[in-house]
This record gives sequence, structure tokens and C-alpha cells, in this order.
Amino acid sequence: MNVLFVSSEVAPFAKSGGLGDVAGALPRQLHADGHDVRVVLPMYPRVKVPGREFTEVKTGVEIQLGPTTVRFSIYRSDMPGTARNGSGESLPVYFIHCPGLYDRPSLYGQANDEHLRFATLSWAALKVCQHLAFAPDIAHVNDWQTALIPLLLHTRFAWDKLFARTKTVLTLHNIGHQGTFPASVLPETGLQDSAHLFHQDELRDGRIGFLVTGLLYADAITTVSPTYAREIQTPEQGVRLDGILRRRNDVLTGILNGIDEIEWNPQADHHIPAAFSSTSLDGKELCKQALLKSAGLPYKRDVPVIGLVSRLVWQKGLDLVVDVLPRLLSQHRFQMVILGKGEHRYEDFFRTLQRAFPTKVHFDSAFNEPRAHLVEAGADMFLMPSRYEPCGLNQMYSLRYGTVPIVHKTGGLADTVWPFDERSGRGTGFVFEHFDDAGLSWGIKQALSIWGSGTGDYRARWQHLQRNGMDLPFGWRHRVGRYVDIYRHLVPDAVMPPSSSPVSSSSSP
Repeated sequence: MNVLFVSSEVAPFAKSGGLGDVAGALPRQLHADGHDVRVVLPMYPRVKVPGREFTEVKTGVEIQLGPTTVRFSIYRSDMPGTARNGSGESLPVYFIHCPGLYDRPSLYGQANDEHLRFATLSWAALKVCQHLAFAPDIAHVNDWQTALIPLLLHTRFAWDKLFARTKTVLTLHNIGHQGTFPASVLPETGLQDSAHLFHQDELRDGRIGFLVTGLLYADAITTVSPTYAREIQTPEQGVRLDGILRRRNDVLTGILNGIDEIEWNPQADHHIPAAFSSTSLDGKELCKQALLKSAGLPYKRDVPVIGLVSRLVWQKGLDLVVDVLPRLLSQHRFQMVILGKGEHRYEDFFRTLQRAFPTKVHFDSAFNEPRAHLVEAGADMFLMPSRYEPCGLNQMYSLRYGTVPIVHKTGGLADTVWPFDERSGRGTGFVFEHFDDAGLSWGIKQALSIWGSGTGDYRARWQHLQRNGMDLPFGWRHRVGRYVDIYRHLVPDAVMPPSSSPVSSSSSP
């Protein structure tokens, strides 16, 4: 199939979170399976790193968005590490070079032209197709930043036969980010003559929503876990869009994200000091020693280490941590290594916690990828008490590295971590259902109890629990088939590659 994949961030070129990871990995897997994929994103300053080569494809492209004339150029690079079926042809990635809109320190901001930045991205992605004479079977768009594309195809680009068979898939990575702006910016979307097709209640209230518009016109809607697909259809977690999602329930599918099994592989991870696997866990203990040494904490084999790698924001459930951790650290034998940056109140809390428990707690706010790998490899447990979590990736990294997750039962956490049962030996972690102090305390205490109940030097029960998670199939090759099924349903006469990646089972171990 011909797939146009548009995102505001794509790893490894530009990334602020899980969207970037998915937007890098999913097209790569589609490409590996033989589909013709073209990826489009803005050319931010961070994209232009030394050693990365770009080819100018077209310069001086001009679009008129209401009173604003936007000029941009199109550049191409290749997705690292990709080749089609051994032919050596890499996955092409196209960049929209428009310094006035994208040359900024952050990918996103609060500037008064944020609507224009991403309306331009939507228009420009379709202009890329026109320049390349690339007729997409599927235009796969992501979150509010590219959600105008379905309506653009229905209206301003409907004349072009290049898009005559194009169907659209909109993936929701986090419904809390909706791209809502004053209705006065409508002309700068380039869709002022289609005002009657926007959500009329919103317009009457003086606003337009990019994400709402995409939800109204996309041919299929996906989100990043089955549980999250159900949650966002409720008033509690739908963030005012639950009504639209319930009405479009017939085209809404929850597909669990995958992880990059090359980047996150404890048997071949160049960021960690020792390799290990589910059949040979000795290297994990060496990683624990290295993690504690780097953190300036004493190493004791029988004292568990809980890792936490996160953006330090309200969504991640850190209010519970503030209330619970000081008490538990005073009462129990465990250590913590925390890596993250975000709101000052949470950073200040973890610094205070480190001062109060200098031999038990280390906090590092200077986030970097190698450090995150070491925490995943060296910790015994991993804490994710998220208030809500559309999918989550760190719990899957943890499972792959034998680092047992402690999670709140929500979204993708509920779909990937199953409660450990001592009697049957089934399950992969510790799951607390109630988002309150008692729930989090219970989850951590359960983990510490199972850890402490091991007999002998090798803790057979704990290692059994580790292996349950390490042997699960979490790679994108196990997920991509669900997307291809949706593509095939939308464009049933498309010529499919001779083989596609398998779809994994969702049953628990």
C-alpha cells in the first residue's frame, strides 16, 4: 500500500515523548513489510545534527492561508537503519523547511501562531504528495497537529485525482491535547470557505478544534491501547470529546503500541555495562551495581531498587508519590533512582526526598537516553502510578529488561501488566486499581513482599516473575498487522505485500 504518514515529531529526528517513538517505529515496520511509506514532519533546528544528510527536493513552495502567505521548501533524508526487502532502498522522510514557523527551541509552544504552524504542516504534507506524484492509499495522521488533513482532502484537495482513493486514519496518542484555538484563526487554516463543516457548537462558542475536526472526518480512528479506547468514551476521561467518540465508535479501534526491539534489547544494549536475557540474568545484577555506583548509593544484593523514569507532570500520578514515598522509605528496605524533569514542585520534592534519605534515594533531573537505559536495566522494579496513561512505553521497556512494573490500572498499563499470582505463578507485575494513597502503598508493599519472600541466593520466585515479562512479544512486528487490517478494510482493492508481520495475542502469560 501507499501510506502517507504525517506527524509533528518522528524519532530519531525530533521527539518529545511517545508520539515521536511511535511515529518513528510504525512507519519503519510498515516499510520493512513492503509498503511504500512516505513520512512528513517539520524541519526543526534539532533535526539538523552533524552527519545527517539532506537533499533539497523543492524550494519556494507557496500556500495562501487566509491573509498569510507561507513559503517553505521540502527536504529529504532517510530513516536510519531501514531498507526495503534487502534492496537497500531506505524509508524516505520529508521535512518542511519553514524557519519562520519551525526554527524554535521547543517543538511546541504557547505562541500566537501555533495554529498556523500545524495548519501549514497539514497543507504541506499534501503538497509533498503532489510534487512527488505519490498517490496515497492511506493518509495516516497523528494527534491534533495533523488532524486537519481529513477535512482538507474532503475539500481543498478533492479536485486532485491523485487523492481520489485516499482514506484517512487518525491516531489519538493523548486526547488531552486537542489543538483548540479562537474561531478568529479560521482563515489561517485555509478552510474559511468550509466553516460550515467545522463543529458548529464550537464555532458558536467562539473556538475551533483541530482534533475535533479530525475526529469528525477521519475514515478510521485509532488510539494506542484497547483500554484507553474504552476510557475516552466516558465523561471522566473523554475530555469533552466522549460524545463524538461514542458516535464514531464503529470506526474507533484501540491498538497497543509496540516498542523498538533493536533499541530496547538487554542482550545487545550498548548503553548498559552487561548483557542479559530471560535465560541468563546474571548481567542484570551487574547493571544494578553500575546503576547504584553511578547514583552514589550503596549496593546490597538483597535490597531492591525501584526505578522511576518520567516526565514530572500531574498526569503521571506524582501527587500520590509525594504523599506515600516518605512514609514507605522510613518503614521499608528499598532504594529509589528517579530520572525526569518537569514541574518545579515535583523536582523540588524529589530533591528534598534525596536529602532526607541520602543512602536510599537518588534524583537526576538531567534526562538523557543512556541514563534511562541504565535505570531500566539496573532497577529491580519500576514505578508508574499514572493518573491516566494512553499506552505507556516505559512499562514495556521494564518488562523486557526484567524490571517488574508497579502500575495503576489504567489505559495501556492495564493492557500490558497483569497482576502476579503467587499460587499459579502467572502475571507480570503489581497492579493497583484505586488511584489513592492506599492503592499505591498496597502496590509497592506487594512488590516488596514478593521480593522478600524469595528463598536462596537466586530468588527463584522473583526470577520466574521477571521471565514472565521478558518473554512477552512487545515489538512493532507484533502490532503492525492490526494497522494493516484497518488499511485493508478502508482500501480493499489495494495490492498487498506477499507477507505481513504477525499479530500478537493479547492473552496474559
